[in-house]
Order: sequence, then structure tokens, then C-alpha cells
Amino acid sequence: MDLRILRYFLAVAGEGHVGRAAARLHMTQPPLSRAIRQLEDELGVALFERTPRGVTLTAAGAVLHEEAAELLGRADRLRSRVVAAGGTATLTVGTLADAAEQVGGRLVSRFRSRHPHVQVSIHEADLSDPTAGLRTGLVDVALTRTPFDDNGISIRGLRSVPVGVVLRADDPLAKCASVSPDALAERRWVRLPDGIDPVWTEYWTGPADPAQPVRRTIQECLQAVLWNGVCALAPADQPLPDGLVVVPVDGRAPSEVVVAWPKSGGSPLVRSFVAVAVQSWGS
Repeated sequence: MDLRILRYFLAVAGEGHVGRAAARLHMTQPPLSRAIRQLEDELGVALFERTPRGVTLTAAGAVLHEEAAELLGRADRLRSRVVAAGGTATLTVGTLADAAEQVGGRLVSRFRSRHPHVQVSIHEADLSDPTAGLRTGLVDVALTRTPFDDNGISIRGLRSVPVGVVLRADDPLAKCASVSPDALAERRWVRLPDGIDPVWTEYWTGPADPAQPVRRTIQECLQAVLWNGVCALAPADQPLPDGLVVVPVDGRAPSEVVVAWPKSGGSPLVRSFVAVAVQSWGS
């Protein structure tokens, strides 16, 4: 029996309503309803009486509630004792710009509930390192965007996002439904730092322009578009300053928000972080 689903069950029982329990658990209602149905199917009994106003426990559900509360309390005590015996654990998470925000608070709350005693440090990388410190060994695990050279690195996709060109709102192309690569061929582009990942550079920039100053952050790139009328590529949902728009580019493959870690495996804590990240986005 999955302890996670038992926690879901206790939340629904406590709230008396699946929607309120889903909000408390930082998840959407459909996967929570499926989890409760799965638990009922596994036990072969109905656990809740369902009405338009909410849910109440059946006799079988009341028994499970008592037993589950005791079992999860013991599991929490067991975890606390084991963690205390192992000393203070640390995890360094690399992030690239807004990649961590794309996963949202669900990851933080779920990881903290699973590992309340872990000391988490955040390393924010600039656009010169798409692995957000993973390649250089500065971090244990990273939340970043593709594409980049993933040699020696494992990745799991969390969210796929279309990518477009960032233009000033008064640009002639700004009102187009989409633009072709040919329409952008003669444009000036922001310049990323030299000597970085060629896979990353080829995807996120246009023709190199040595006359352009190097830009190292997303905000520097956006401000260069706003002030100087150059072009930049960005996810379609990128928050923009007033005066800028994102226009889809024909034929451009989407980028993915991913969790990445060393292909050599990483620690149990890293594997747990990856599992929580994938679970958090899927619900």
C-alpha cells in the first residue's frame, strides 16, 4: 500500500471535499480522485460516501482512517530517527533563470515534506552555463532548459514550451501570427558569451554579431531588445517588460524545462529530488 496515497486519503477525509484536499496538497483534483479510486480498488471497498456537497467516510473508511493515521505517524517518526542518525544532509540545486519557477511551489512543498531536515542551497547560473552548474560540479541536480550537450548527464522532461522571437511591440513583425526564419535572417541578434555549449548557442541565438555586447542573463537580453531593437529568442510564456512581445517562429522545435543530474547516478537524495520533480509536474 502506497504511503503517499494514504496521505492523500487522510487529506480528503480531513477536508471532507476532494477539491479542498487537492488545494491543500498543491495538486489538481483529477489525479487526486484517481488516487482515491485506486486505493478503493486495491482494498475492494468504498471508503467515502460521495454527495454534491462533499464526501464522508464509510465504516470501512473510518477504520482505514484510524489505522492510516497511526501508520503514517510511525513512518514519520522512523524517518526522523534515521535522518537524525545520519547527520545533516545537504543538497545543492542549480537553476537557470526562471526554470525553477516553472515547476512551482509543488516541488518545494513536496520535497520539504519528504525531507524536512535537508539543507537545500540554490545556485543560479547565467546563460553561459545551460547545465546550471552541473557540468562543473557546483551542484548536485539542476532545473534548466534544453537543448544543451547532455553527454554524461541524465535528464527528465517536466514541461515543453514553444519558443518565439522577442521583438519590440512597434516592430513591423510584432503583429504577425508567426514569422519565418527567412524573415529574421538579416536581423541583429543578442550575443551570448563566447565558447559556451554550441548546442545551446545554436538553438538560442541567431547569426553571431561581434559588434553586440555579450549578454549573460535573460533580463539583459530582453533589455537589449527593448532599448536597441535587436532580436532574442525566448519561451512563449516568458514574462516580458512592457513594450515587448514574443512571436512564434515557424518550424522551431520547443524547449523543455528539465531536471538534470549526473549520469553516474547521484546520491539517494538526488534520485528523490528527481522523483519529486517529475511527480510535482505530473499532478
